[in-house]
Amino acid sequence: MTPDLMDEGARRIASRSAPAALGQTESGGRAAGFSRIATPGEVDIAHGRILYLEDVNVSFDGFKAINNLSLDIAPGELRCIIGPNGAGKTTMMDIITGKTRPDSGTVYFGSTIDLLRHNEPEIASLGIGRKFQKPTVFEQLTVFENLELALKTHKGVKSSMFFKLDSAQSDRLAEVLHTIHLADSVARMAGNLSHGQKQWLEIGMLLMQDPKLLLLDEPVAGMTDEETARTAELFLSLKGKHSLMVVEHDMSFIRTISEIVTVLCDGAVLAQGTLDQVQADERVIEVYLGR
Repeated sequence: MTPDLMDEGARRIASRSAPAALGQTESGGRAAGFSRIATPGEVDIAHGRILYLEDVNVSFDGFKAINNLSLDIAPGELRCIIGPNGAGKTTMMDIITGKTRPDSGTVYFGSTIDLLRHNEPEIASLGIGRKFQKPTVFEQLTVFENLELALKTHKGVKSSMFFKLDSAQSDRLAEVLHTIHLADSVARMAGNLSHGQKQWLEIGMLLMQDPKLLLLDEPVAGMTDEETARTAELFLSLKGKHSLMVVEHDMSFIRTISEIVTVLCDGAVLAQGTLDQVQADERVIEVYLGR
């Protein structure tokens, strides 16, 4: 979630107990990629790619975390990323979302938006949402209030105090509740949800911001078998409407949702293809799957 959203959530929680408190690296030096004119805030997917990384490198105290990494994702694609611990999966997501700056390389959102020119809040507002492994929801607010808070609105105190959902926003909230399987839990406190339900709620909060690209880090870790199956249904329903990058270790879950699987190792792409193809690759067996 973005910093302004987290700040506003904290204000809303605090307001329940104290109502009175409410008063108080450029990529190659280019402004646009692929020789196209950049329109501020617009994601140009005319070239068939919504995310594009080329020759990206990152080192931490001499350790090469990302090593000449090149990767691209198509609009509406559901891409699965697998690999051993330390392969660079989290660092790659950190780079895409502006948390980590690479030493070199190119990172574009669509054909014209150079992500290396933007900070974390700006990248989130451009349409890239990220969900970390541990769910981050406002446990002292209801499911409804969490989703309402995540709407794309001005987050100032005065605006929040007098905010009221319009019909389009109400319809959108109802749609997201159905999508994330929480329509029957709208009035429940988020803190009383199961682990899997909290994961769905956080995904719903991202969906309320209408992201074009979702980055999901080990989304089914700690879930029951039933929750995992319903999460697979959720992701498949999002494919085509959004682009998804899913980092996961659960191979049965990957098999259910995947078309293309990218295997990272030592900060670079080791293999790519269908799950069957990468599972049969001797290099992948050696470094990740085992015999």
